Amino acid sequence: MRSLSALLIAMLVALPLAAWADSRMPLQVTETVTIQAAATEIWARIKSFDGLASWHPLFAKSSLVSGANGKVGAVRALTVKDGPTFTEELLEYSDADLTFTYRIIESPLPLADYLSTLSVTPGSAAAAIKWTGTFKRKNPADTPPAGEDDASAIKLIEVVYKTGLDNLKRMLEGQ
Repeated sequence: MRSLSALLIAMLVALPLAAWADSRMPLQVTETVTIQAAATEIWARIKSFDGLASWHPLFAKSSLVSGANGKVGAVRALTVKDGPTFTEELLEYSDADLTFTYRIIESPLPLADYLSTLSVTPGSAAAAIKWTGTFKRKNPADTPPAGEDDASAIKLIEVVYKTGLDNLKRMLEGQ
């Protein structure tokens, strides 16, 4: 009984210290674009977990390293044009709901705890595609250097999302 009480007291003391040790706030970016195409046409273009490089101009290569498209647990390797390679895992996938969620497993990017969802919402003459991500900056310092701060992490993801969605719109609308 004494050891259980001591353990509980230690945990109660440690929890606030753990929260204090990581003062990084969760960040979020959401980009949405309306495309003059059927939702099923948009979904057909984006649903392959290994297909990002086929529609996103910032990526040179996207390939599965384990698992299969549309199957939770699949892992893809993404290579940025003239840049690094990193891995992501498919966490949720729904053909019926036109959505999937994934997370970064390993990355040289200045991000931590990255979780993202791509979803398509049907409309009457067009459909909307929304790309949302939550993450923290990787550098835990209270005042990180330029390029490793919250604003830089947000800007990086905004550029990635906007560039991809704008290109997808051009491709599907034939512009």
